[in-house]
Amino acid sequence: MWDQDLEDASRRKFAWIAAAVVAAAVAAGGWYWYSGRARPTAEPPPVRPAAPQPAANTAPPISNPIPGEGTPTALPALNYSDPVVHDSLVGVFGRAAVEQYLVPQNIVRHIVVTVDNLPRHKVAVELRPVKPTGGQAATTAQGEVTTLGQANFERYAPLARVVQGSDVKALAVVYERLYPLFQQAYEDLGYPGKYFNDRLVEVIDHLLQTPEVPAPIPVVQPKVFWEYADASLENRSAGQKLLIRMGPQNARIIKAKLREFRAEIVNKK
Repeated sequence: MWDQDLEDASRRKFAWIAAAVVAAAVAAGGWYWYSGRARPTAEPPPVRPAAPQPAANTAPPISNPIPGEGTPTALPALNYSDPVVHDSLVGVFGRAAVEQYLVPQNIVRHIVVTVDNLPRHKVAVELRPVKPTGGQAATTAQGEVTTLGQANFERYAPLARVVQGSDVKALAVVYERLYPLFQQAYEDLGYPGKYFNDRLVEVIDHLLQTPEVPAPIPVVQPKVFWEYADASLENRSAGQKLLIRMGPQNARIIKAKLREFRAEIVNKK
């Protein structure tokens, strides 16, 4: 009732103000009409039309446009794009690697949401485009100190070798050809008018800032999951913590390829 009374009062006040404005406008118009008839004046000078103003560009600037963006490309609808994306990645990484590591459903959407979330504190496991690393975290206990060491890093070595052997230029060509799908998925994620490639470059830069942490890395298990004992590491983003968890050698391989890929997708003007 209290909110309704306020709303009714506001409406009455607005209506009163609107009526007053209209009445003033009518009175002013009537006075102008009367005075114009009572006292003829010289003919006013011709009014020159104002020069047309350029339309305001409300779209945000694009820092890293994809070469050839806007060129018509025969692509399937996003919801039916898995086969063409799958086969394109096979051409870069090989069929065995793609079958072993890639989650074959909603590939583009999962890549986009994961990229967007890597600088955040959490990445949804069920939305990752890559299958989980096999086995459990391999830890070593020395007295009261538990650490991650070489045994754990070896779990990630096969994936790092696949990345290391990939042709970055070929991957960039595939990415550019399929880019409209990535852009649509990014806008569907809640970023209308934003440019996915700019976000990708931003995320790569964030990952490249990951510190190299020498092994062994102390960890603790306060509940179910392992955490870094060093709070400055545990408070880092999900993407940076993943690179640290992979171990220094694997992280260097991933970073090197990220630098190469970044060089292919940034604005080269």
